[in-house]
Amino acid sequence: MIKFTVLTLFPEMFAPVQESILKRAQANELINIELIDFRDYAVSKHKNVDDVPYGGGAGMVLKPEPLYAAVRDLPSAQGQRRIILLTPQGQVFNQERAKDWSHADELVFLCGHYEGFDERIRYLADEEVSLGDFVLTGGELAAMVMIDAVARLIPGVLGERASSEEDSHSAGLLEYPQYTRPPVFEEMEVPEVLLSGHHARIESWRRKESLRRTFLKRPDLIRNMEFLPDDYPLLEELAKEHPEIKEERLRWEHLKPKPKRNRRK
Repeated sequence: MIKFTVLTLFPEMFAPVQESILKRAQANELINIELIDFRDYAVSKHKNVDDVPYGGGAGMVLKPEPLYAAVRDLPSAQGQRRIILLTPQGQVFNQERAKDWSHADELVFLCGHYEGFDERIRYLADEEVSLGDFVLTGGELAAMVMIDAVARLIPGVLGERASSEEDSHSAGLLEYPQYTRPPVFEEMEVPEVLLSGHHARIESWRRKESLRRTFLKRPDLIRNMEFLPDDYPLLEELAKEHPEIKEERLRWEHLKPKPKRNRRK
């Protein structure tokens, strides 16, 4: 079981993590989500957690004392604990990081708010992570997204392990197109191969479509991946079908496995 601990000023925002798959995962004791309002650790009469910045400037800044007190009050870690500061200055969150985090015993998320936080709060964190290159009003939404992305990688959370392994980005590629009944809808037909029952052909079609989608929608992902031996015939087919993919042909041509030569005795 993995534990998610969230230090936040707005625990009521986390209603979504009590629904659907995450609710079921908690009931089955596959994950544990604990919300801690670090305003409870403020020492002033009015429970202030922010103050004006030294040197002047717009907005308010989170004070260090409440967060330090909240982190120090956490129970002793039962295994590997990682403390994550959610900030737009951090490394951008992605599927690889989600996989890495899924092996931890506890993830502690520090959710900032207001215009920023006292610089000394950074020393509490093992990592600084951002949801993307944009700014949110606080770290709560980012924490929920990251919890969802990590939780679905825990065995048993999705029911079938293959469900997460075939998702977009899990294998470095975007997911292939999916269809369900009816076989024809508003003159749009399900590809014949998916109705054939021929599992090898279906797997080949899916791999080809994943490669196609990634080349056309996220070519940056393709440039960082290593192809499988069976990908090269599919890549040749795609190069004939798309001029923009054909331009990439030289890049993968030198990676193609060379045929083995029979040595004469």
